[in-house]
Amino acid sequence: MSKIDVDALRAREYAWMANDPAIYFNAASTGPMPARAVAVADQWTRMRAQPHQIALSTMQQAVATSRQQFAQLIGADADEIALMPNTTYGLNLAARALPLRPGVILTFDGEFPSCVYPFQALGSRGVSLELVPRVNGLPDEDTLVAAIARSDVVAVVVSWVQFASGYVANLERIGNACRANGVFFIVDGIQGCGIRPIDVHALPIDMFASGAQKWQLSPWGTGFVYVRRELIEQIEPMDVGWACMRASTDYTRLTDYEFDFFPDARRFEVVTLAYQDFAVANASTAMLLELGVESVAKHIDELVDIVIDWTESRKDVRLFSPAEPSRRAGVVAFTPDDPIAMGARLREGKVAHVVREGAIRFSPHCYNTAHEVRTALEMLDR
Repeated sequence: MSKIDVDALRAREYAWMANDPAIYFNAASTGPMPARAVAVADQWTRMRAQPHQIALSTMQQAVATSRQQFAQLIGADADEIALMPNTTYGLNLAARALPLRPGVILTFDGEFPSCVYPFQALGSRGVSLELVPRVNGLPDEDTLVAAIARSDVVAVVVSWVQFASGYVANLERIGNACRANGVFFIVDGIQGCGIRPIDVHALPIDMFASGAQKWQLSPWGTGFVYVRRELIEQIEPMDVGWACMRASTDYTRLTDYEFDFFPDARRFEVVTLAYQDFAVANASTAMLLELGVESVAKHIDELVDIVIDWTESRKDVRLFSPAEPSRRAGVVAFTPDDPIAMGARLREGKVAHVVREGAIRFSPHCYNTAHEVRTALEMLDR
């Protein structure tokens, strides 16, 4: 694991940051694309204006590379990856396609709505969603794990990293409880993917969905779902289209109508993919892989530590995120006595941030510096 040379990275990929007075702490909402991705976007836009320049093999290679790179980010194999437009579509696949018997799905209260609505919609199948109450605003993992042993529980869906607090779930602990009780385990990975190491093959996870537009610094409309290999051919796709059939690779016999799904996760890719956007995503993902996810995680941890130390020095600020390093990722959130005043100072100082669940949320990334963090906090000290 090598230390990131942030100055070199900014000069190469984020030159605009040298002249723009804004400090960007909002990767948990939208990640800024690096220069190499912008260059690919420009190239593909020019080709798209003259589509005869784009060979079918070029499009197919772009999405094949996406599957390979996304798999590398999470410790999966490419044939376990289906490309999706976003996290929510992957979670809907889990809700609709997994063979769930009537019963209860557990999730944390305070989850992002994508972990809630797709599963609340299963009432007609005799499946209900139960929210495990929070403790001091954070997920109650002990209560969740204990509840998994109930005979009526059929699945658990949680975020790897919580969107508002940055709380990191212990996926191994929850997954082991699920596996021991014959319960499906579904994970929303978007707030950790690309900035925190994970090996899904070493974890009892059945499906893992993520979008690439946040921490993966990629275009909107790019994402994926991992499906555990043993489940792939056991799951009936919830939607069926031409693109999920083996015959879709041969345009000369599309009307032979061979009803034969791909034997891998491509069986869940229903429609024509956004080739251009995934090509751009490949450039951003390649950068993260070059930097090394562990190195990115360490850099972000160092930035978050500065914010946590600052909150502990203030009597008028409460840390909303967990202080324990193993329980936090890139999101760091704090609740001041006067959030309106502090928010106004940040906006005046052009610090890009958001407020979630009543807390000010910073989400720095590999391109941010300790100086930027301290500058933002100095604005709040005035």
